[in-house]
Amino acid sequence: MATTTGKNKTPKVAKVKNKMPAELQITAEQILREAKERELEAVPPPPKQKITDPEELQEYRLKKRKEFEDNLRKNRTVMTNWIKYAQWEESQREIDRARSIYERALDVDHRNITIWLKYAELEMKNRQINHARNIWDRAVTILPRANQFWYKYTYMEEMVGNIAGARQVFERWMEWEPEEQAWLSFIKMELRYKEVDRARQVYERFVIVHPDVKNWIRYANFEEHHSYMGNARKVYERAVEFYGEDNMDEKLFVAFARFEEKQKEHDRVRVIYKYALDHIPKQHAQELFKNYTIHEKKYGDRAGIEDVIVSKRRFQYEEEVKANPNNYDAWFDYLRLVEVDGSEEQVREIYERAIANVPPMQEKRYYRRYIYLWINYALYEELEARDYERTRQVYQACLELIPHKKFTFAKIWLLFAQFEIRQKNLQNARKILGTAIGKCPKDKLFKGYIELELQLREFDRCRILYEKFLEYNMENCTTWMKYAELETILGDAERARAIYELAINQPKLDMPEVLWKAYIDFEIEQEEYDRTRELYDRLLERTQHVKVWISYAQFEASVGDEDCVVRARSIYERANKMLRRSEEKEDRLMLLESWRDFEVNCGDDSSLKKVQEQMPKKVKRRRKVQTEDGSDAGWEEYYDYIFPTDAANQPNLKLLAMAKKWKSSNVTQ
Repeated sequence: MATTTGKNKTPKVAKVKNKMPAELQITAEQILREAKERELEAVPPPPKQKITDPEELQEYRLKKRKEFEDNLRKNRTVMTNWIKYAQWEESQREIDRARSIYERALDVDHRNITIWLKYAELEMKNRQINHARNIWDRAVTILPRANQFWYKYTYMEEMVGNIAGARQVFERWMEWEPEEQAWLSFIKMELRYKEVDRARQVYERFVIVHPDVKNWIRYANFEEHHSYMGNARKVYERAVEFYGEDNMDEKLFVAFARFEEKQKEHDRVRVIYKYALDHIPKQHAQELFKNYTIHEKKYGDRAGIEDVIVSKRRFQYEEEVKANPNNYDAWFDYLRLVEVDGSEEQVREIYERAIANVPPMQEKRYYRRYIYLWINYALYEELEARDYERTRQVYQACLELIPHKKFTFAKIWLLFAQFEIRQKNLQNARKILGTAIGKCPKDKLFKGYIELELQLREFDRCRILYEKFLEYNMENCTTWMKYAELETILGDAERARAIYELAINQPKLDMPEVLWKAYIDFEIEQEEYDRTRELYDRLLERTQHVKVWISYAQFEASVGDEDCVVRARSIYERANKMLRRSEEKEDRLMLLESWRDFEVNCGDDSSLKKVQEQMPKKVKRRRKVQTEDGSDAGWEEYYDYIFPTDAANQPNLKLLAMAKKWKSSNVTQ
């Protein structure tokens, strides 16, 4: 609209005051549905056309055919249009026209399965068997992998009574090696007409084309069902040969064993189970073990049940040693099992397999468990097999295997020598032990050799061995003591004393206190008290240990002469004076307690009182605790001893006495 100023002015738009959505939302679908529901007048159905004369029928057919042809021209690939067209012609009894439509459809898409099926059904419904047979032949030739054609073709032939034709169709089908169900359908057809031999021939081809275990079992069940037990057994045997040892399946053996069990051939059942268990891996044989055990519980004796359990355990051990050949514990368990129930050849075979697994590294810790395999092998040959020459060979092979320059096992040398002694070959035993000492001297070897000679009462040889032993290890106090004990037993005290003297003068010993005690005990047994005192004095020059003083004093008290108490008290006094200089208050307390016990038993009241006056007071104290890095870690309580004879402790004792007196006075008040 033009204004006076000549400019166009836009019209005003009404403003929306409320922009919130409406509470009731209406969709287009709801509007249409409500409009349909509100129709007041019912729409009448379209009228049905009634045909009263041939001309109207011809006109109707022409109209329908034109509609169908128009649809086909629009889209020839829609097979539904062709099928509807052909079915309409069939409904009008125009079989030739319907047949022509199907042929035109096959020209468009000859691989459409539905077209072939509808076409063949048309011919069969109208009893055109030869036409239908022609269609099926064309279908299976063009699409041989479409199983529906073959199934319907054979069904048609069988329904019209043409069994030979159905068999021929099946034979054509089997040339394509179809799936299992096709073969089973062929077999079922033959069995429906009692053609057992023909069914057997089909089975023979079937198990070759589809060599599954279940199909072999089906074949055997077929023979069993028709009471051909011998044939069924042959089928199972052929199946076992067919799969061989590399592709064995427990299901086949379980079925075979169950078949034999039905025939009450229990020995055959056991053979089958044992063969299977020996050749099938453990993890794939659980069902076998289960069925074997059930069978033995039903029909076997106690020995049979035990045999099942042993077989299962043996199988488990085989799997373990295959998984880890150096698992020697598994070998031991396996060998214990075989030694109980197996033959000598089996036991030897397992031992040979076990000892062949030499540890990977030449370190003694790896050989410690392995060496017992050789020991058990040798003991088995000696005690169970009683083959002594073979036992000797086992020991020799073991000794050749051990790297003696790095380490050795004295047990093997000693067992070998003891075996030769049991065989009354003393010379060989000495030769073995002499070789051991020459190659790899060890304390255990010397001790074993010496013990052997002691049992034989060859004391001169023992002396030589002790000397060799001491040359090898002069720090071993036990060897010195045993050598001296030998001389003592033989009555040569001077020789024993000389050995002790040599021993205590060694610059380095592993247990000198034990050696000195043995020397002192030796002199006491010889009643050489002066020599004993001399030994104690010499020992005290080396050590001032409190136990030496106590032992010295107890020795003097045990002499039993008139001055023994005085000498013992003198020793205690010397020890007390000596220990005052040390800071080990526990040692001094131990000495005083021993001295007090001595005075209780051998002294009088005055001497006892004198010792008791020297007994310390036990007090609780606190001290700072420091960690390794020097930082404070708090305080801890400990017990200390205050001896009254120490001058430095006199003020402390006076303070303690005053505290005790003050505490008692408070209590009385």
